[in-house]
Amino acid sequence: MFEDLTNKLEIVFKKLRGQGKITEANITESLREFRRVLLDADVNYKVVKQFIDDVQKRSLGQEVLTSITPGQFIVKIIFDELVKLMGSAHTEIKFSPMPPTIIMVAGLQGSGKTTFCAKLANHLKSKGNFPMLVAADVHRPAAIDQLEMLGKQIQVPVVAERGKNAIETAIGSIEKARKAARDILIIDTAGRLHIDEEMMQEVETIKQRVNPHNILFVVDSMTGQDAVNTAKAFHDRLDFDGVILTKLDGDTRGGAAISIRAVVNKPIMFVGVGEKFDALEVFHPDRMATRILGMGDIVTLVEKAQAQFDEHKAQKLEEKIRKAQFTFEDFLDQIHEIKKMGPLQQVLSMIPGASRIPMDAEVNDKALVHVEAIIQSMTKEERQKPQIINGMRRRRIANGSGTSIQEVNKVLKQFTEMQKMMKTFSKGKIPNLLRGMKVAS
Repeated sequence: MFEDLTNKLEIVFKKLRGQGKITEANITESLREFRRVLLDADVNYKVVKQFIDDVQKRSLGQEVLTSITPGQFIVKIIFDELVKLMGSAHTEIKFSPMPPTIIMVAGLQGSGKTTFCAKLANHLKSKGNFPMLVAADVHRPAAIDQLEMLGKQIQVPVVAERGKNAIETAIGSIEKARKAARDILIIDTAGRLHIDEEMMQEVETIKQRVNPHNILFVVDSMTGQDAVNTAKAFHDRLDFDGVILTKLDGDTRGGAAISIRAVVNKPIMFVGVGEKFDALEVFHPDRMATRILGMGDIVTLVEKAQAQFDEHKAQKLEEKIRKAQFTFEDFLDQIHEIKKMGPLQQVLSMIPGASRIPMDAEVNDKALVHVEAIIQSMTKEERQKPQIINGMRRRRIANGSGTSIQEVNKVLKQFTEMQKMMKTFSKGKIPNLLRGMKVAS
């Protein structure tokens, strides 16, 4: 997420921090480079101009110029202004005091709109709600089938009225939700390959007849500045309540995330960070700013870990570590826990300083797969007592895992180092993450 943007900004910040003395001249030079990086990231040029002006005004103040660490001070100013640009605080879905709460979802075809509807339903279900999906995209072939399939996978009912138009389906779904005791109704409206009058009239009519409590606009963040232009066109007609950025885990330059709120003056509410149903994050401007600036996002990382947290397992693991009984079986369990948190690159992006990892370092999910394959190729006795693994056993493990003897040796060596480190842990709370273990590549 934003790797290219983050790496370029890190170069600018490094120069800034390295200045012995901050002057108006080197502030101007640094902000000129910052402007170029933002424009390369496809941030709206008007947004860039206003942002740089705001940062420059604060940076040239006496408080900065006389600061002991002026470079750090300016980075803090940039962070503050970036948070303000993206919304200052996260925005919640508005719930109706009288169920069902109606959420209407709009967007162009191909933006991930239908998939988002299912992800949102799954997210709300995990919070204790009882959502229902409505297939009101009657124009795209197989759109109804797709939503029904997604609903089945997450065990959420879907209203699908084949033969009826989208407006009739949307209106009729309200009574169906009440009869089924469903407290949230998520209406998937039609998308097109481009904005057209017929589509706009249909979603406007649904809005008038259904009177939704929330209108969410889904946009593909990989389309960059086009995403911002599309959002503005929809907002002019629908006056939606919030924006959803999908495919933020893809090859996105970050322009849409930074620009869109300033252009339409509506908050980003969720971001899609993968294909799985749980790959949906509530948007927090401050957390996103820290990721963009390469400072990580420990809060979201902890929340992801807690979502997968098994207290009983953690207590057993802690006891094993205290008694120096941590084995490859336990290590394999920890790999599975980390994989549940999402792609390794995403997890690393939340760790402060991860942006400084060398670009040629293997920090992808393939590396974890290799480690997992090596452990699974061991016998039960070998996982419990790795010291018995001799040359012949190493060759067998390498052949069984499709790796080399060198890779097996690296995993064994790193595991031994980790065991030594665990013996030094105090009696405080022991984290159940893979500390000290570099992923073999």
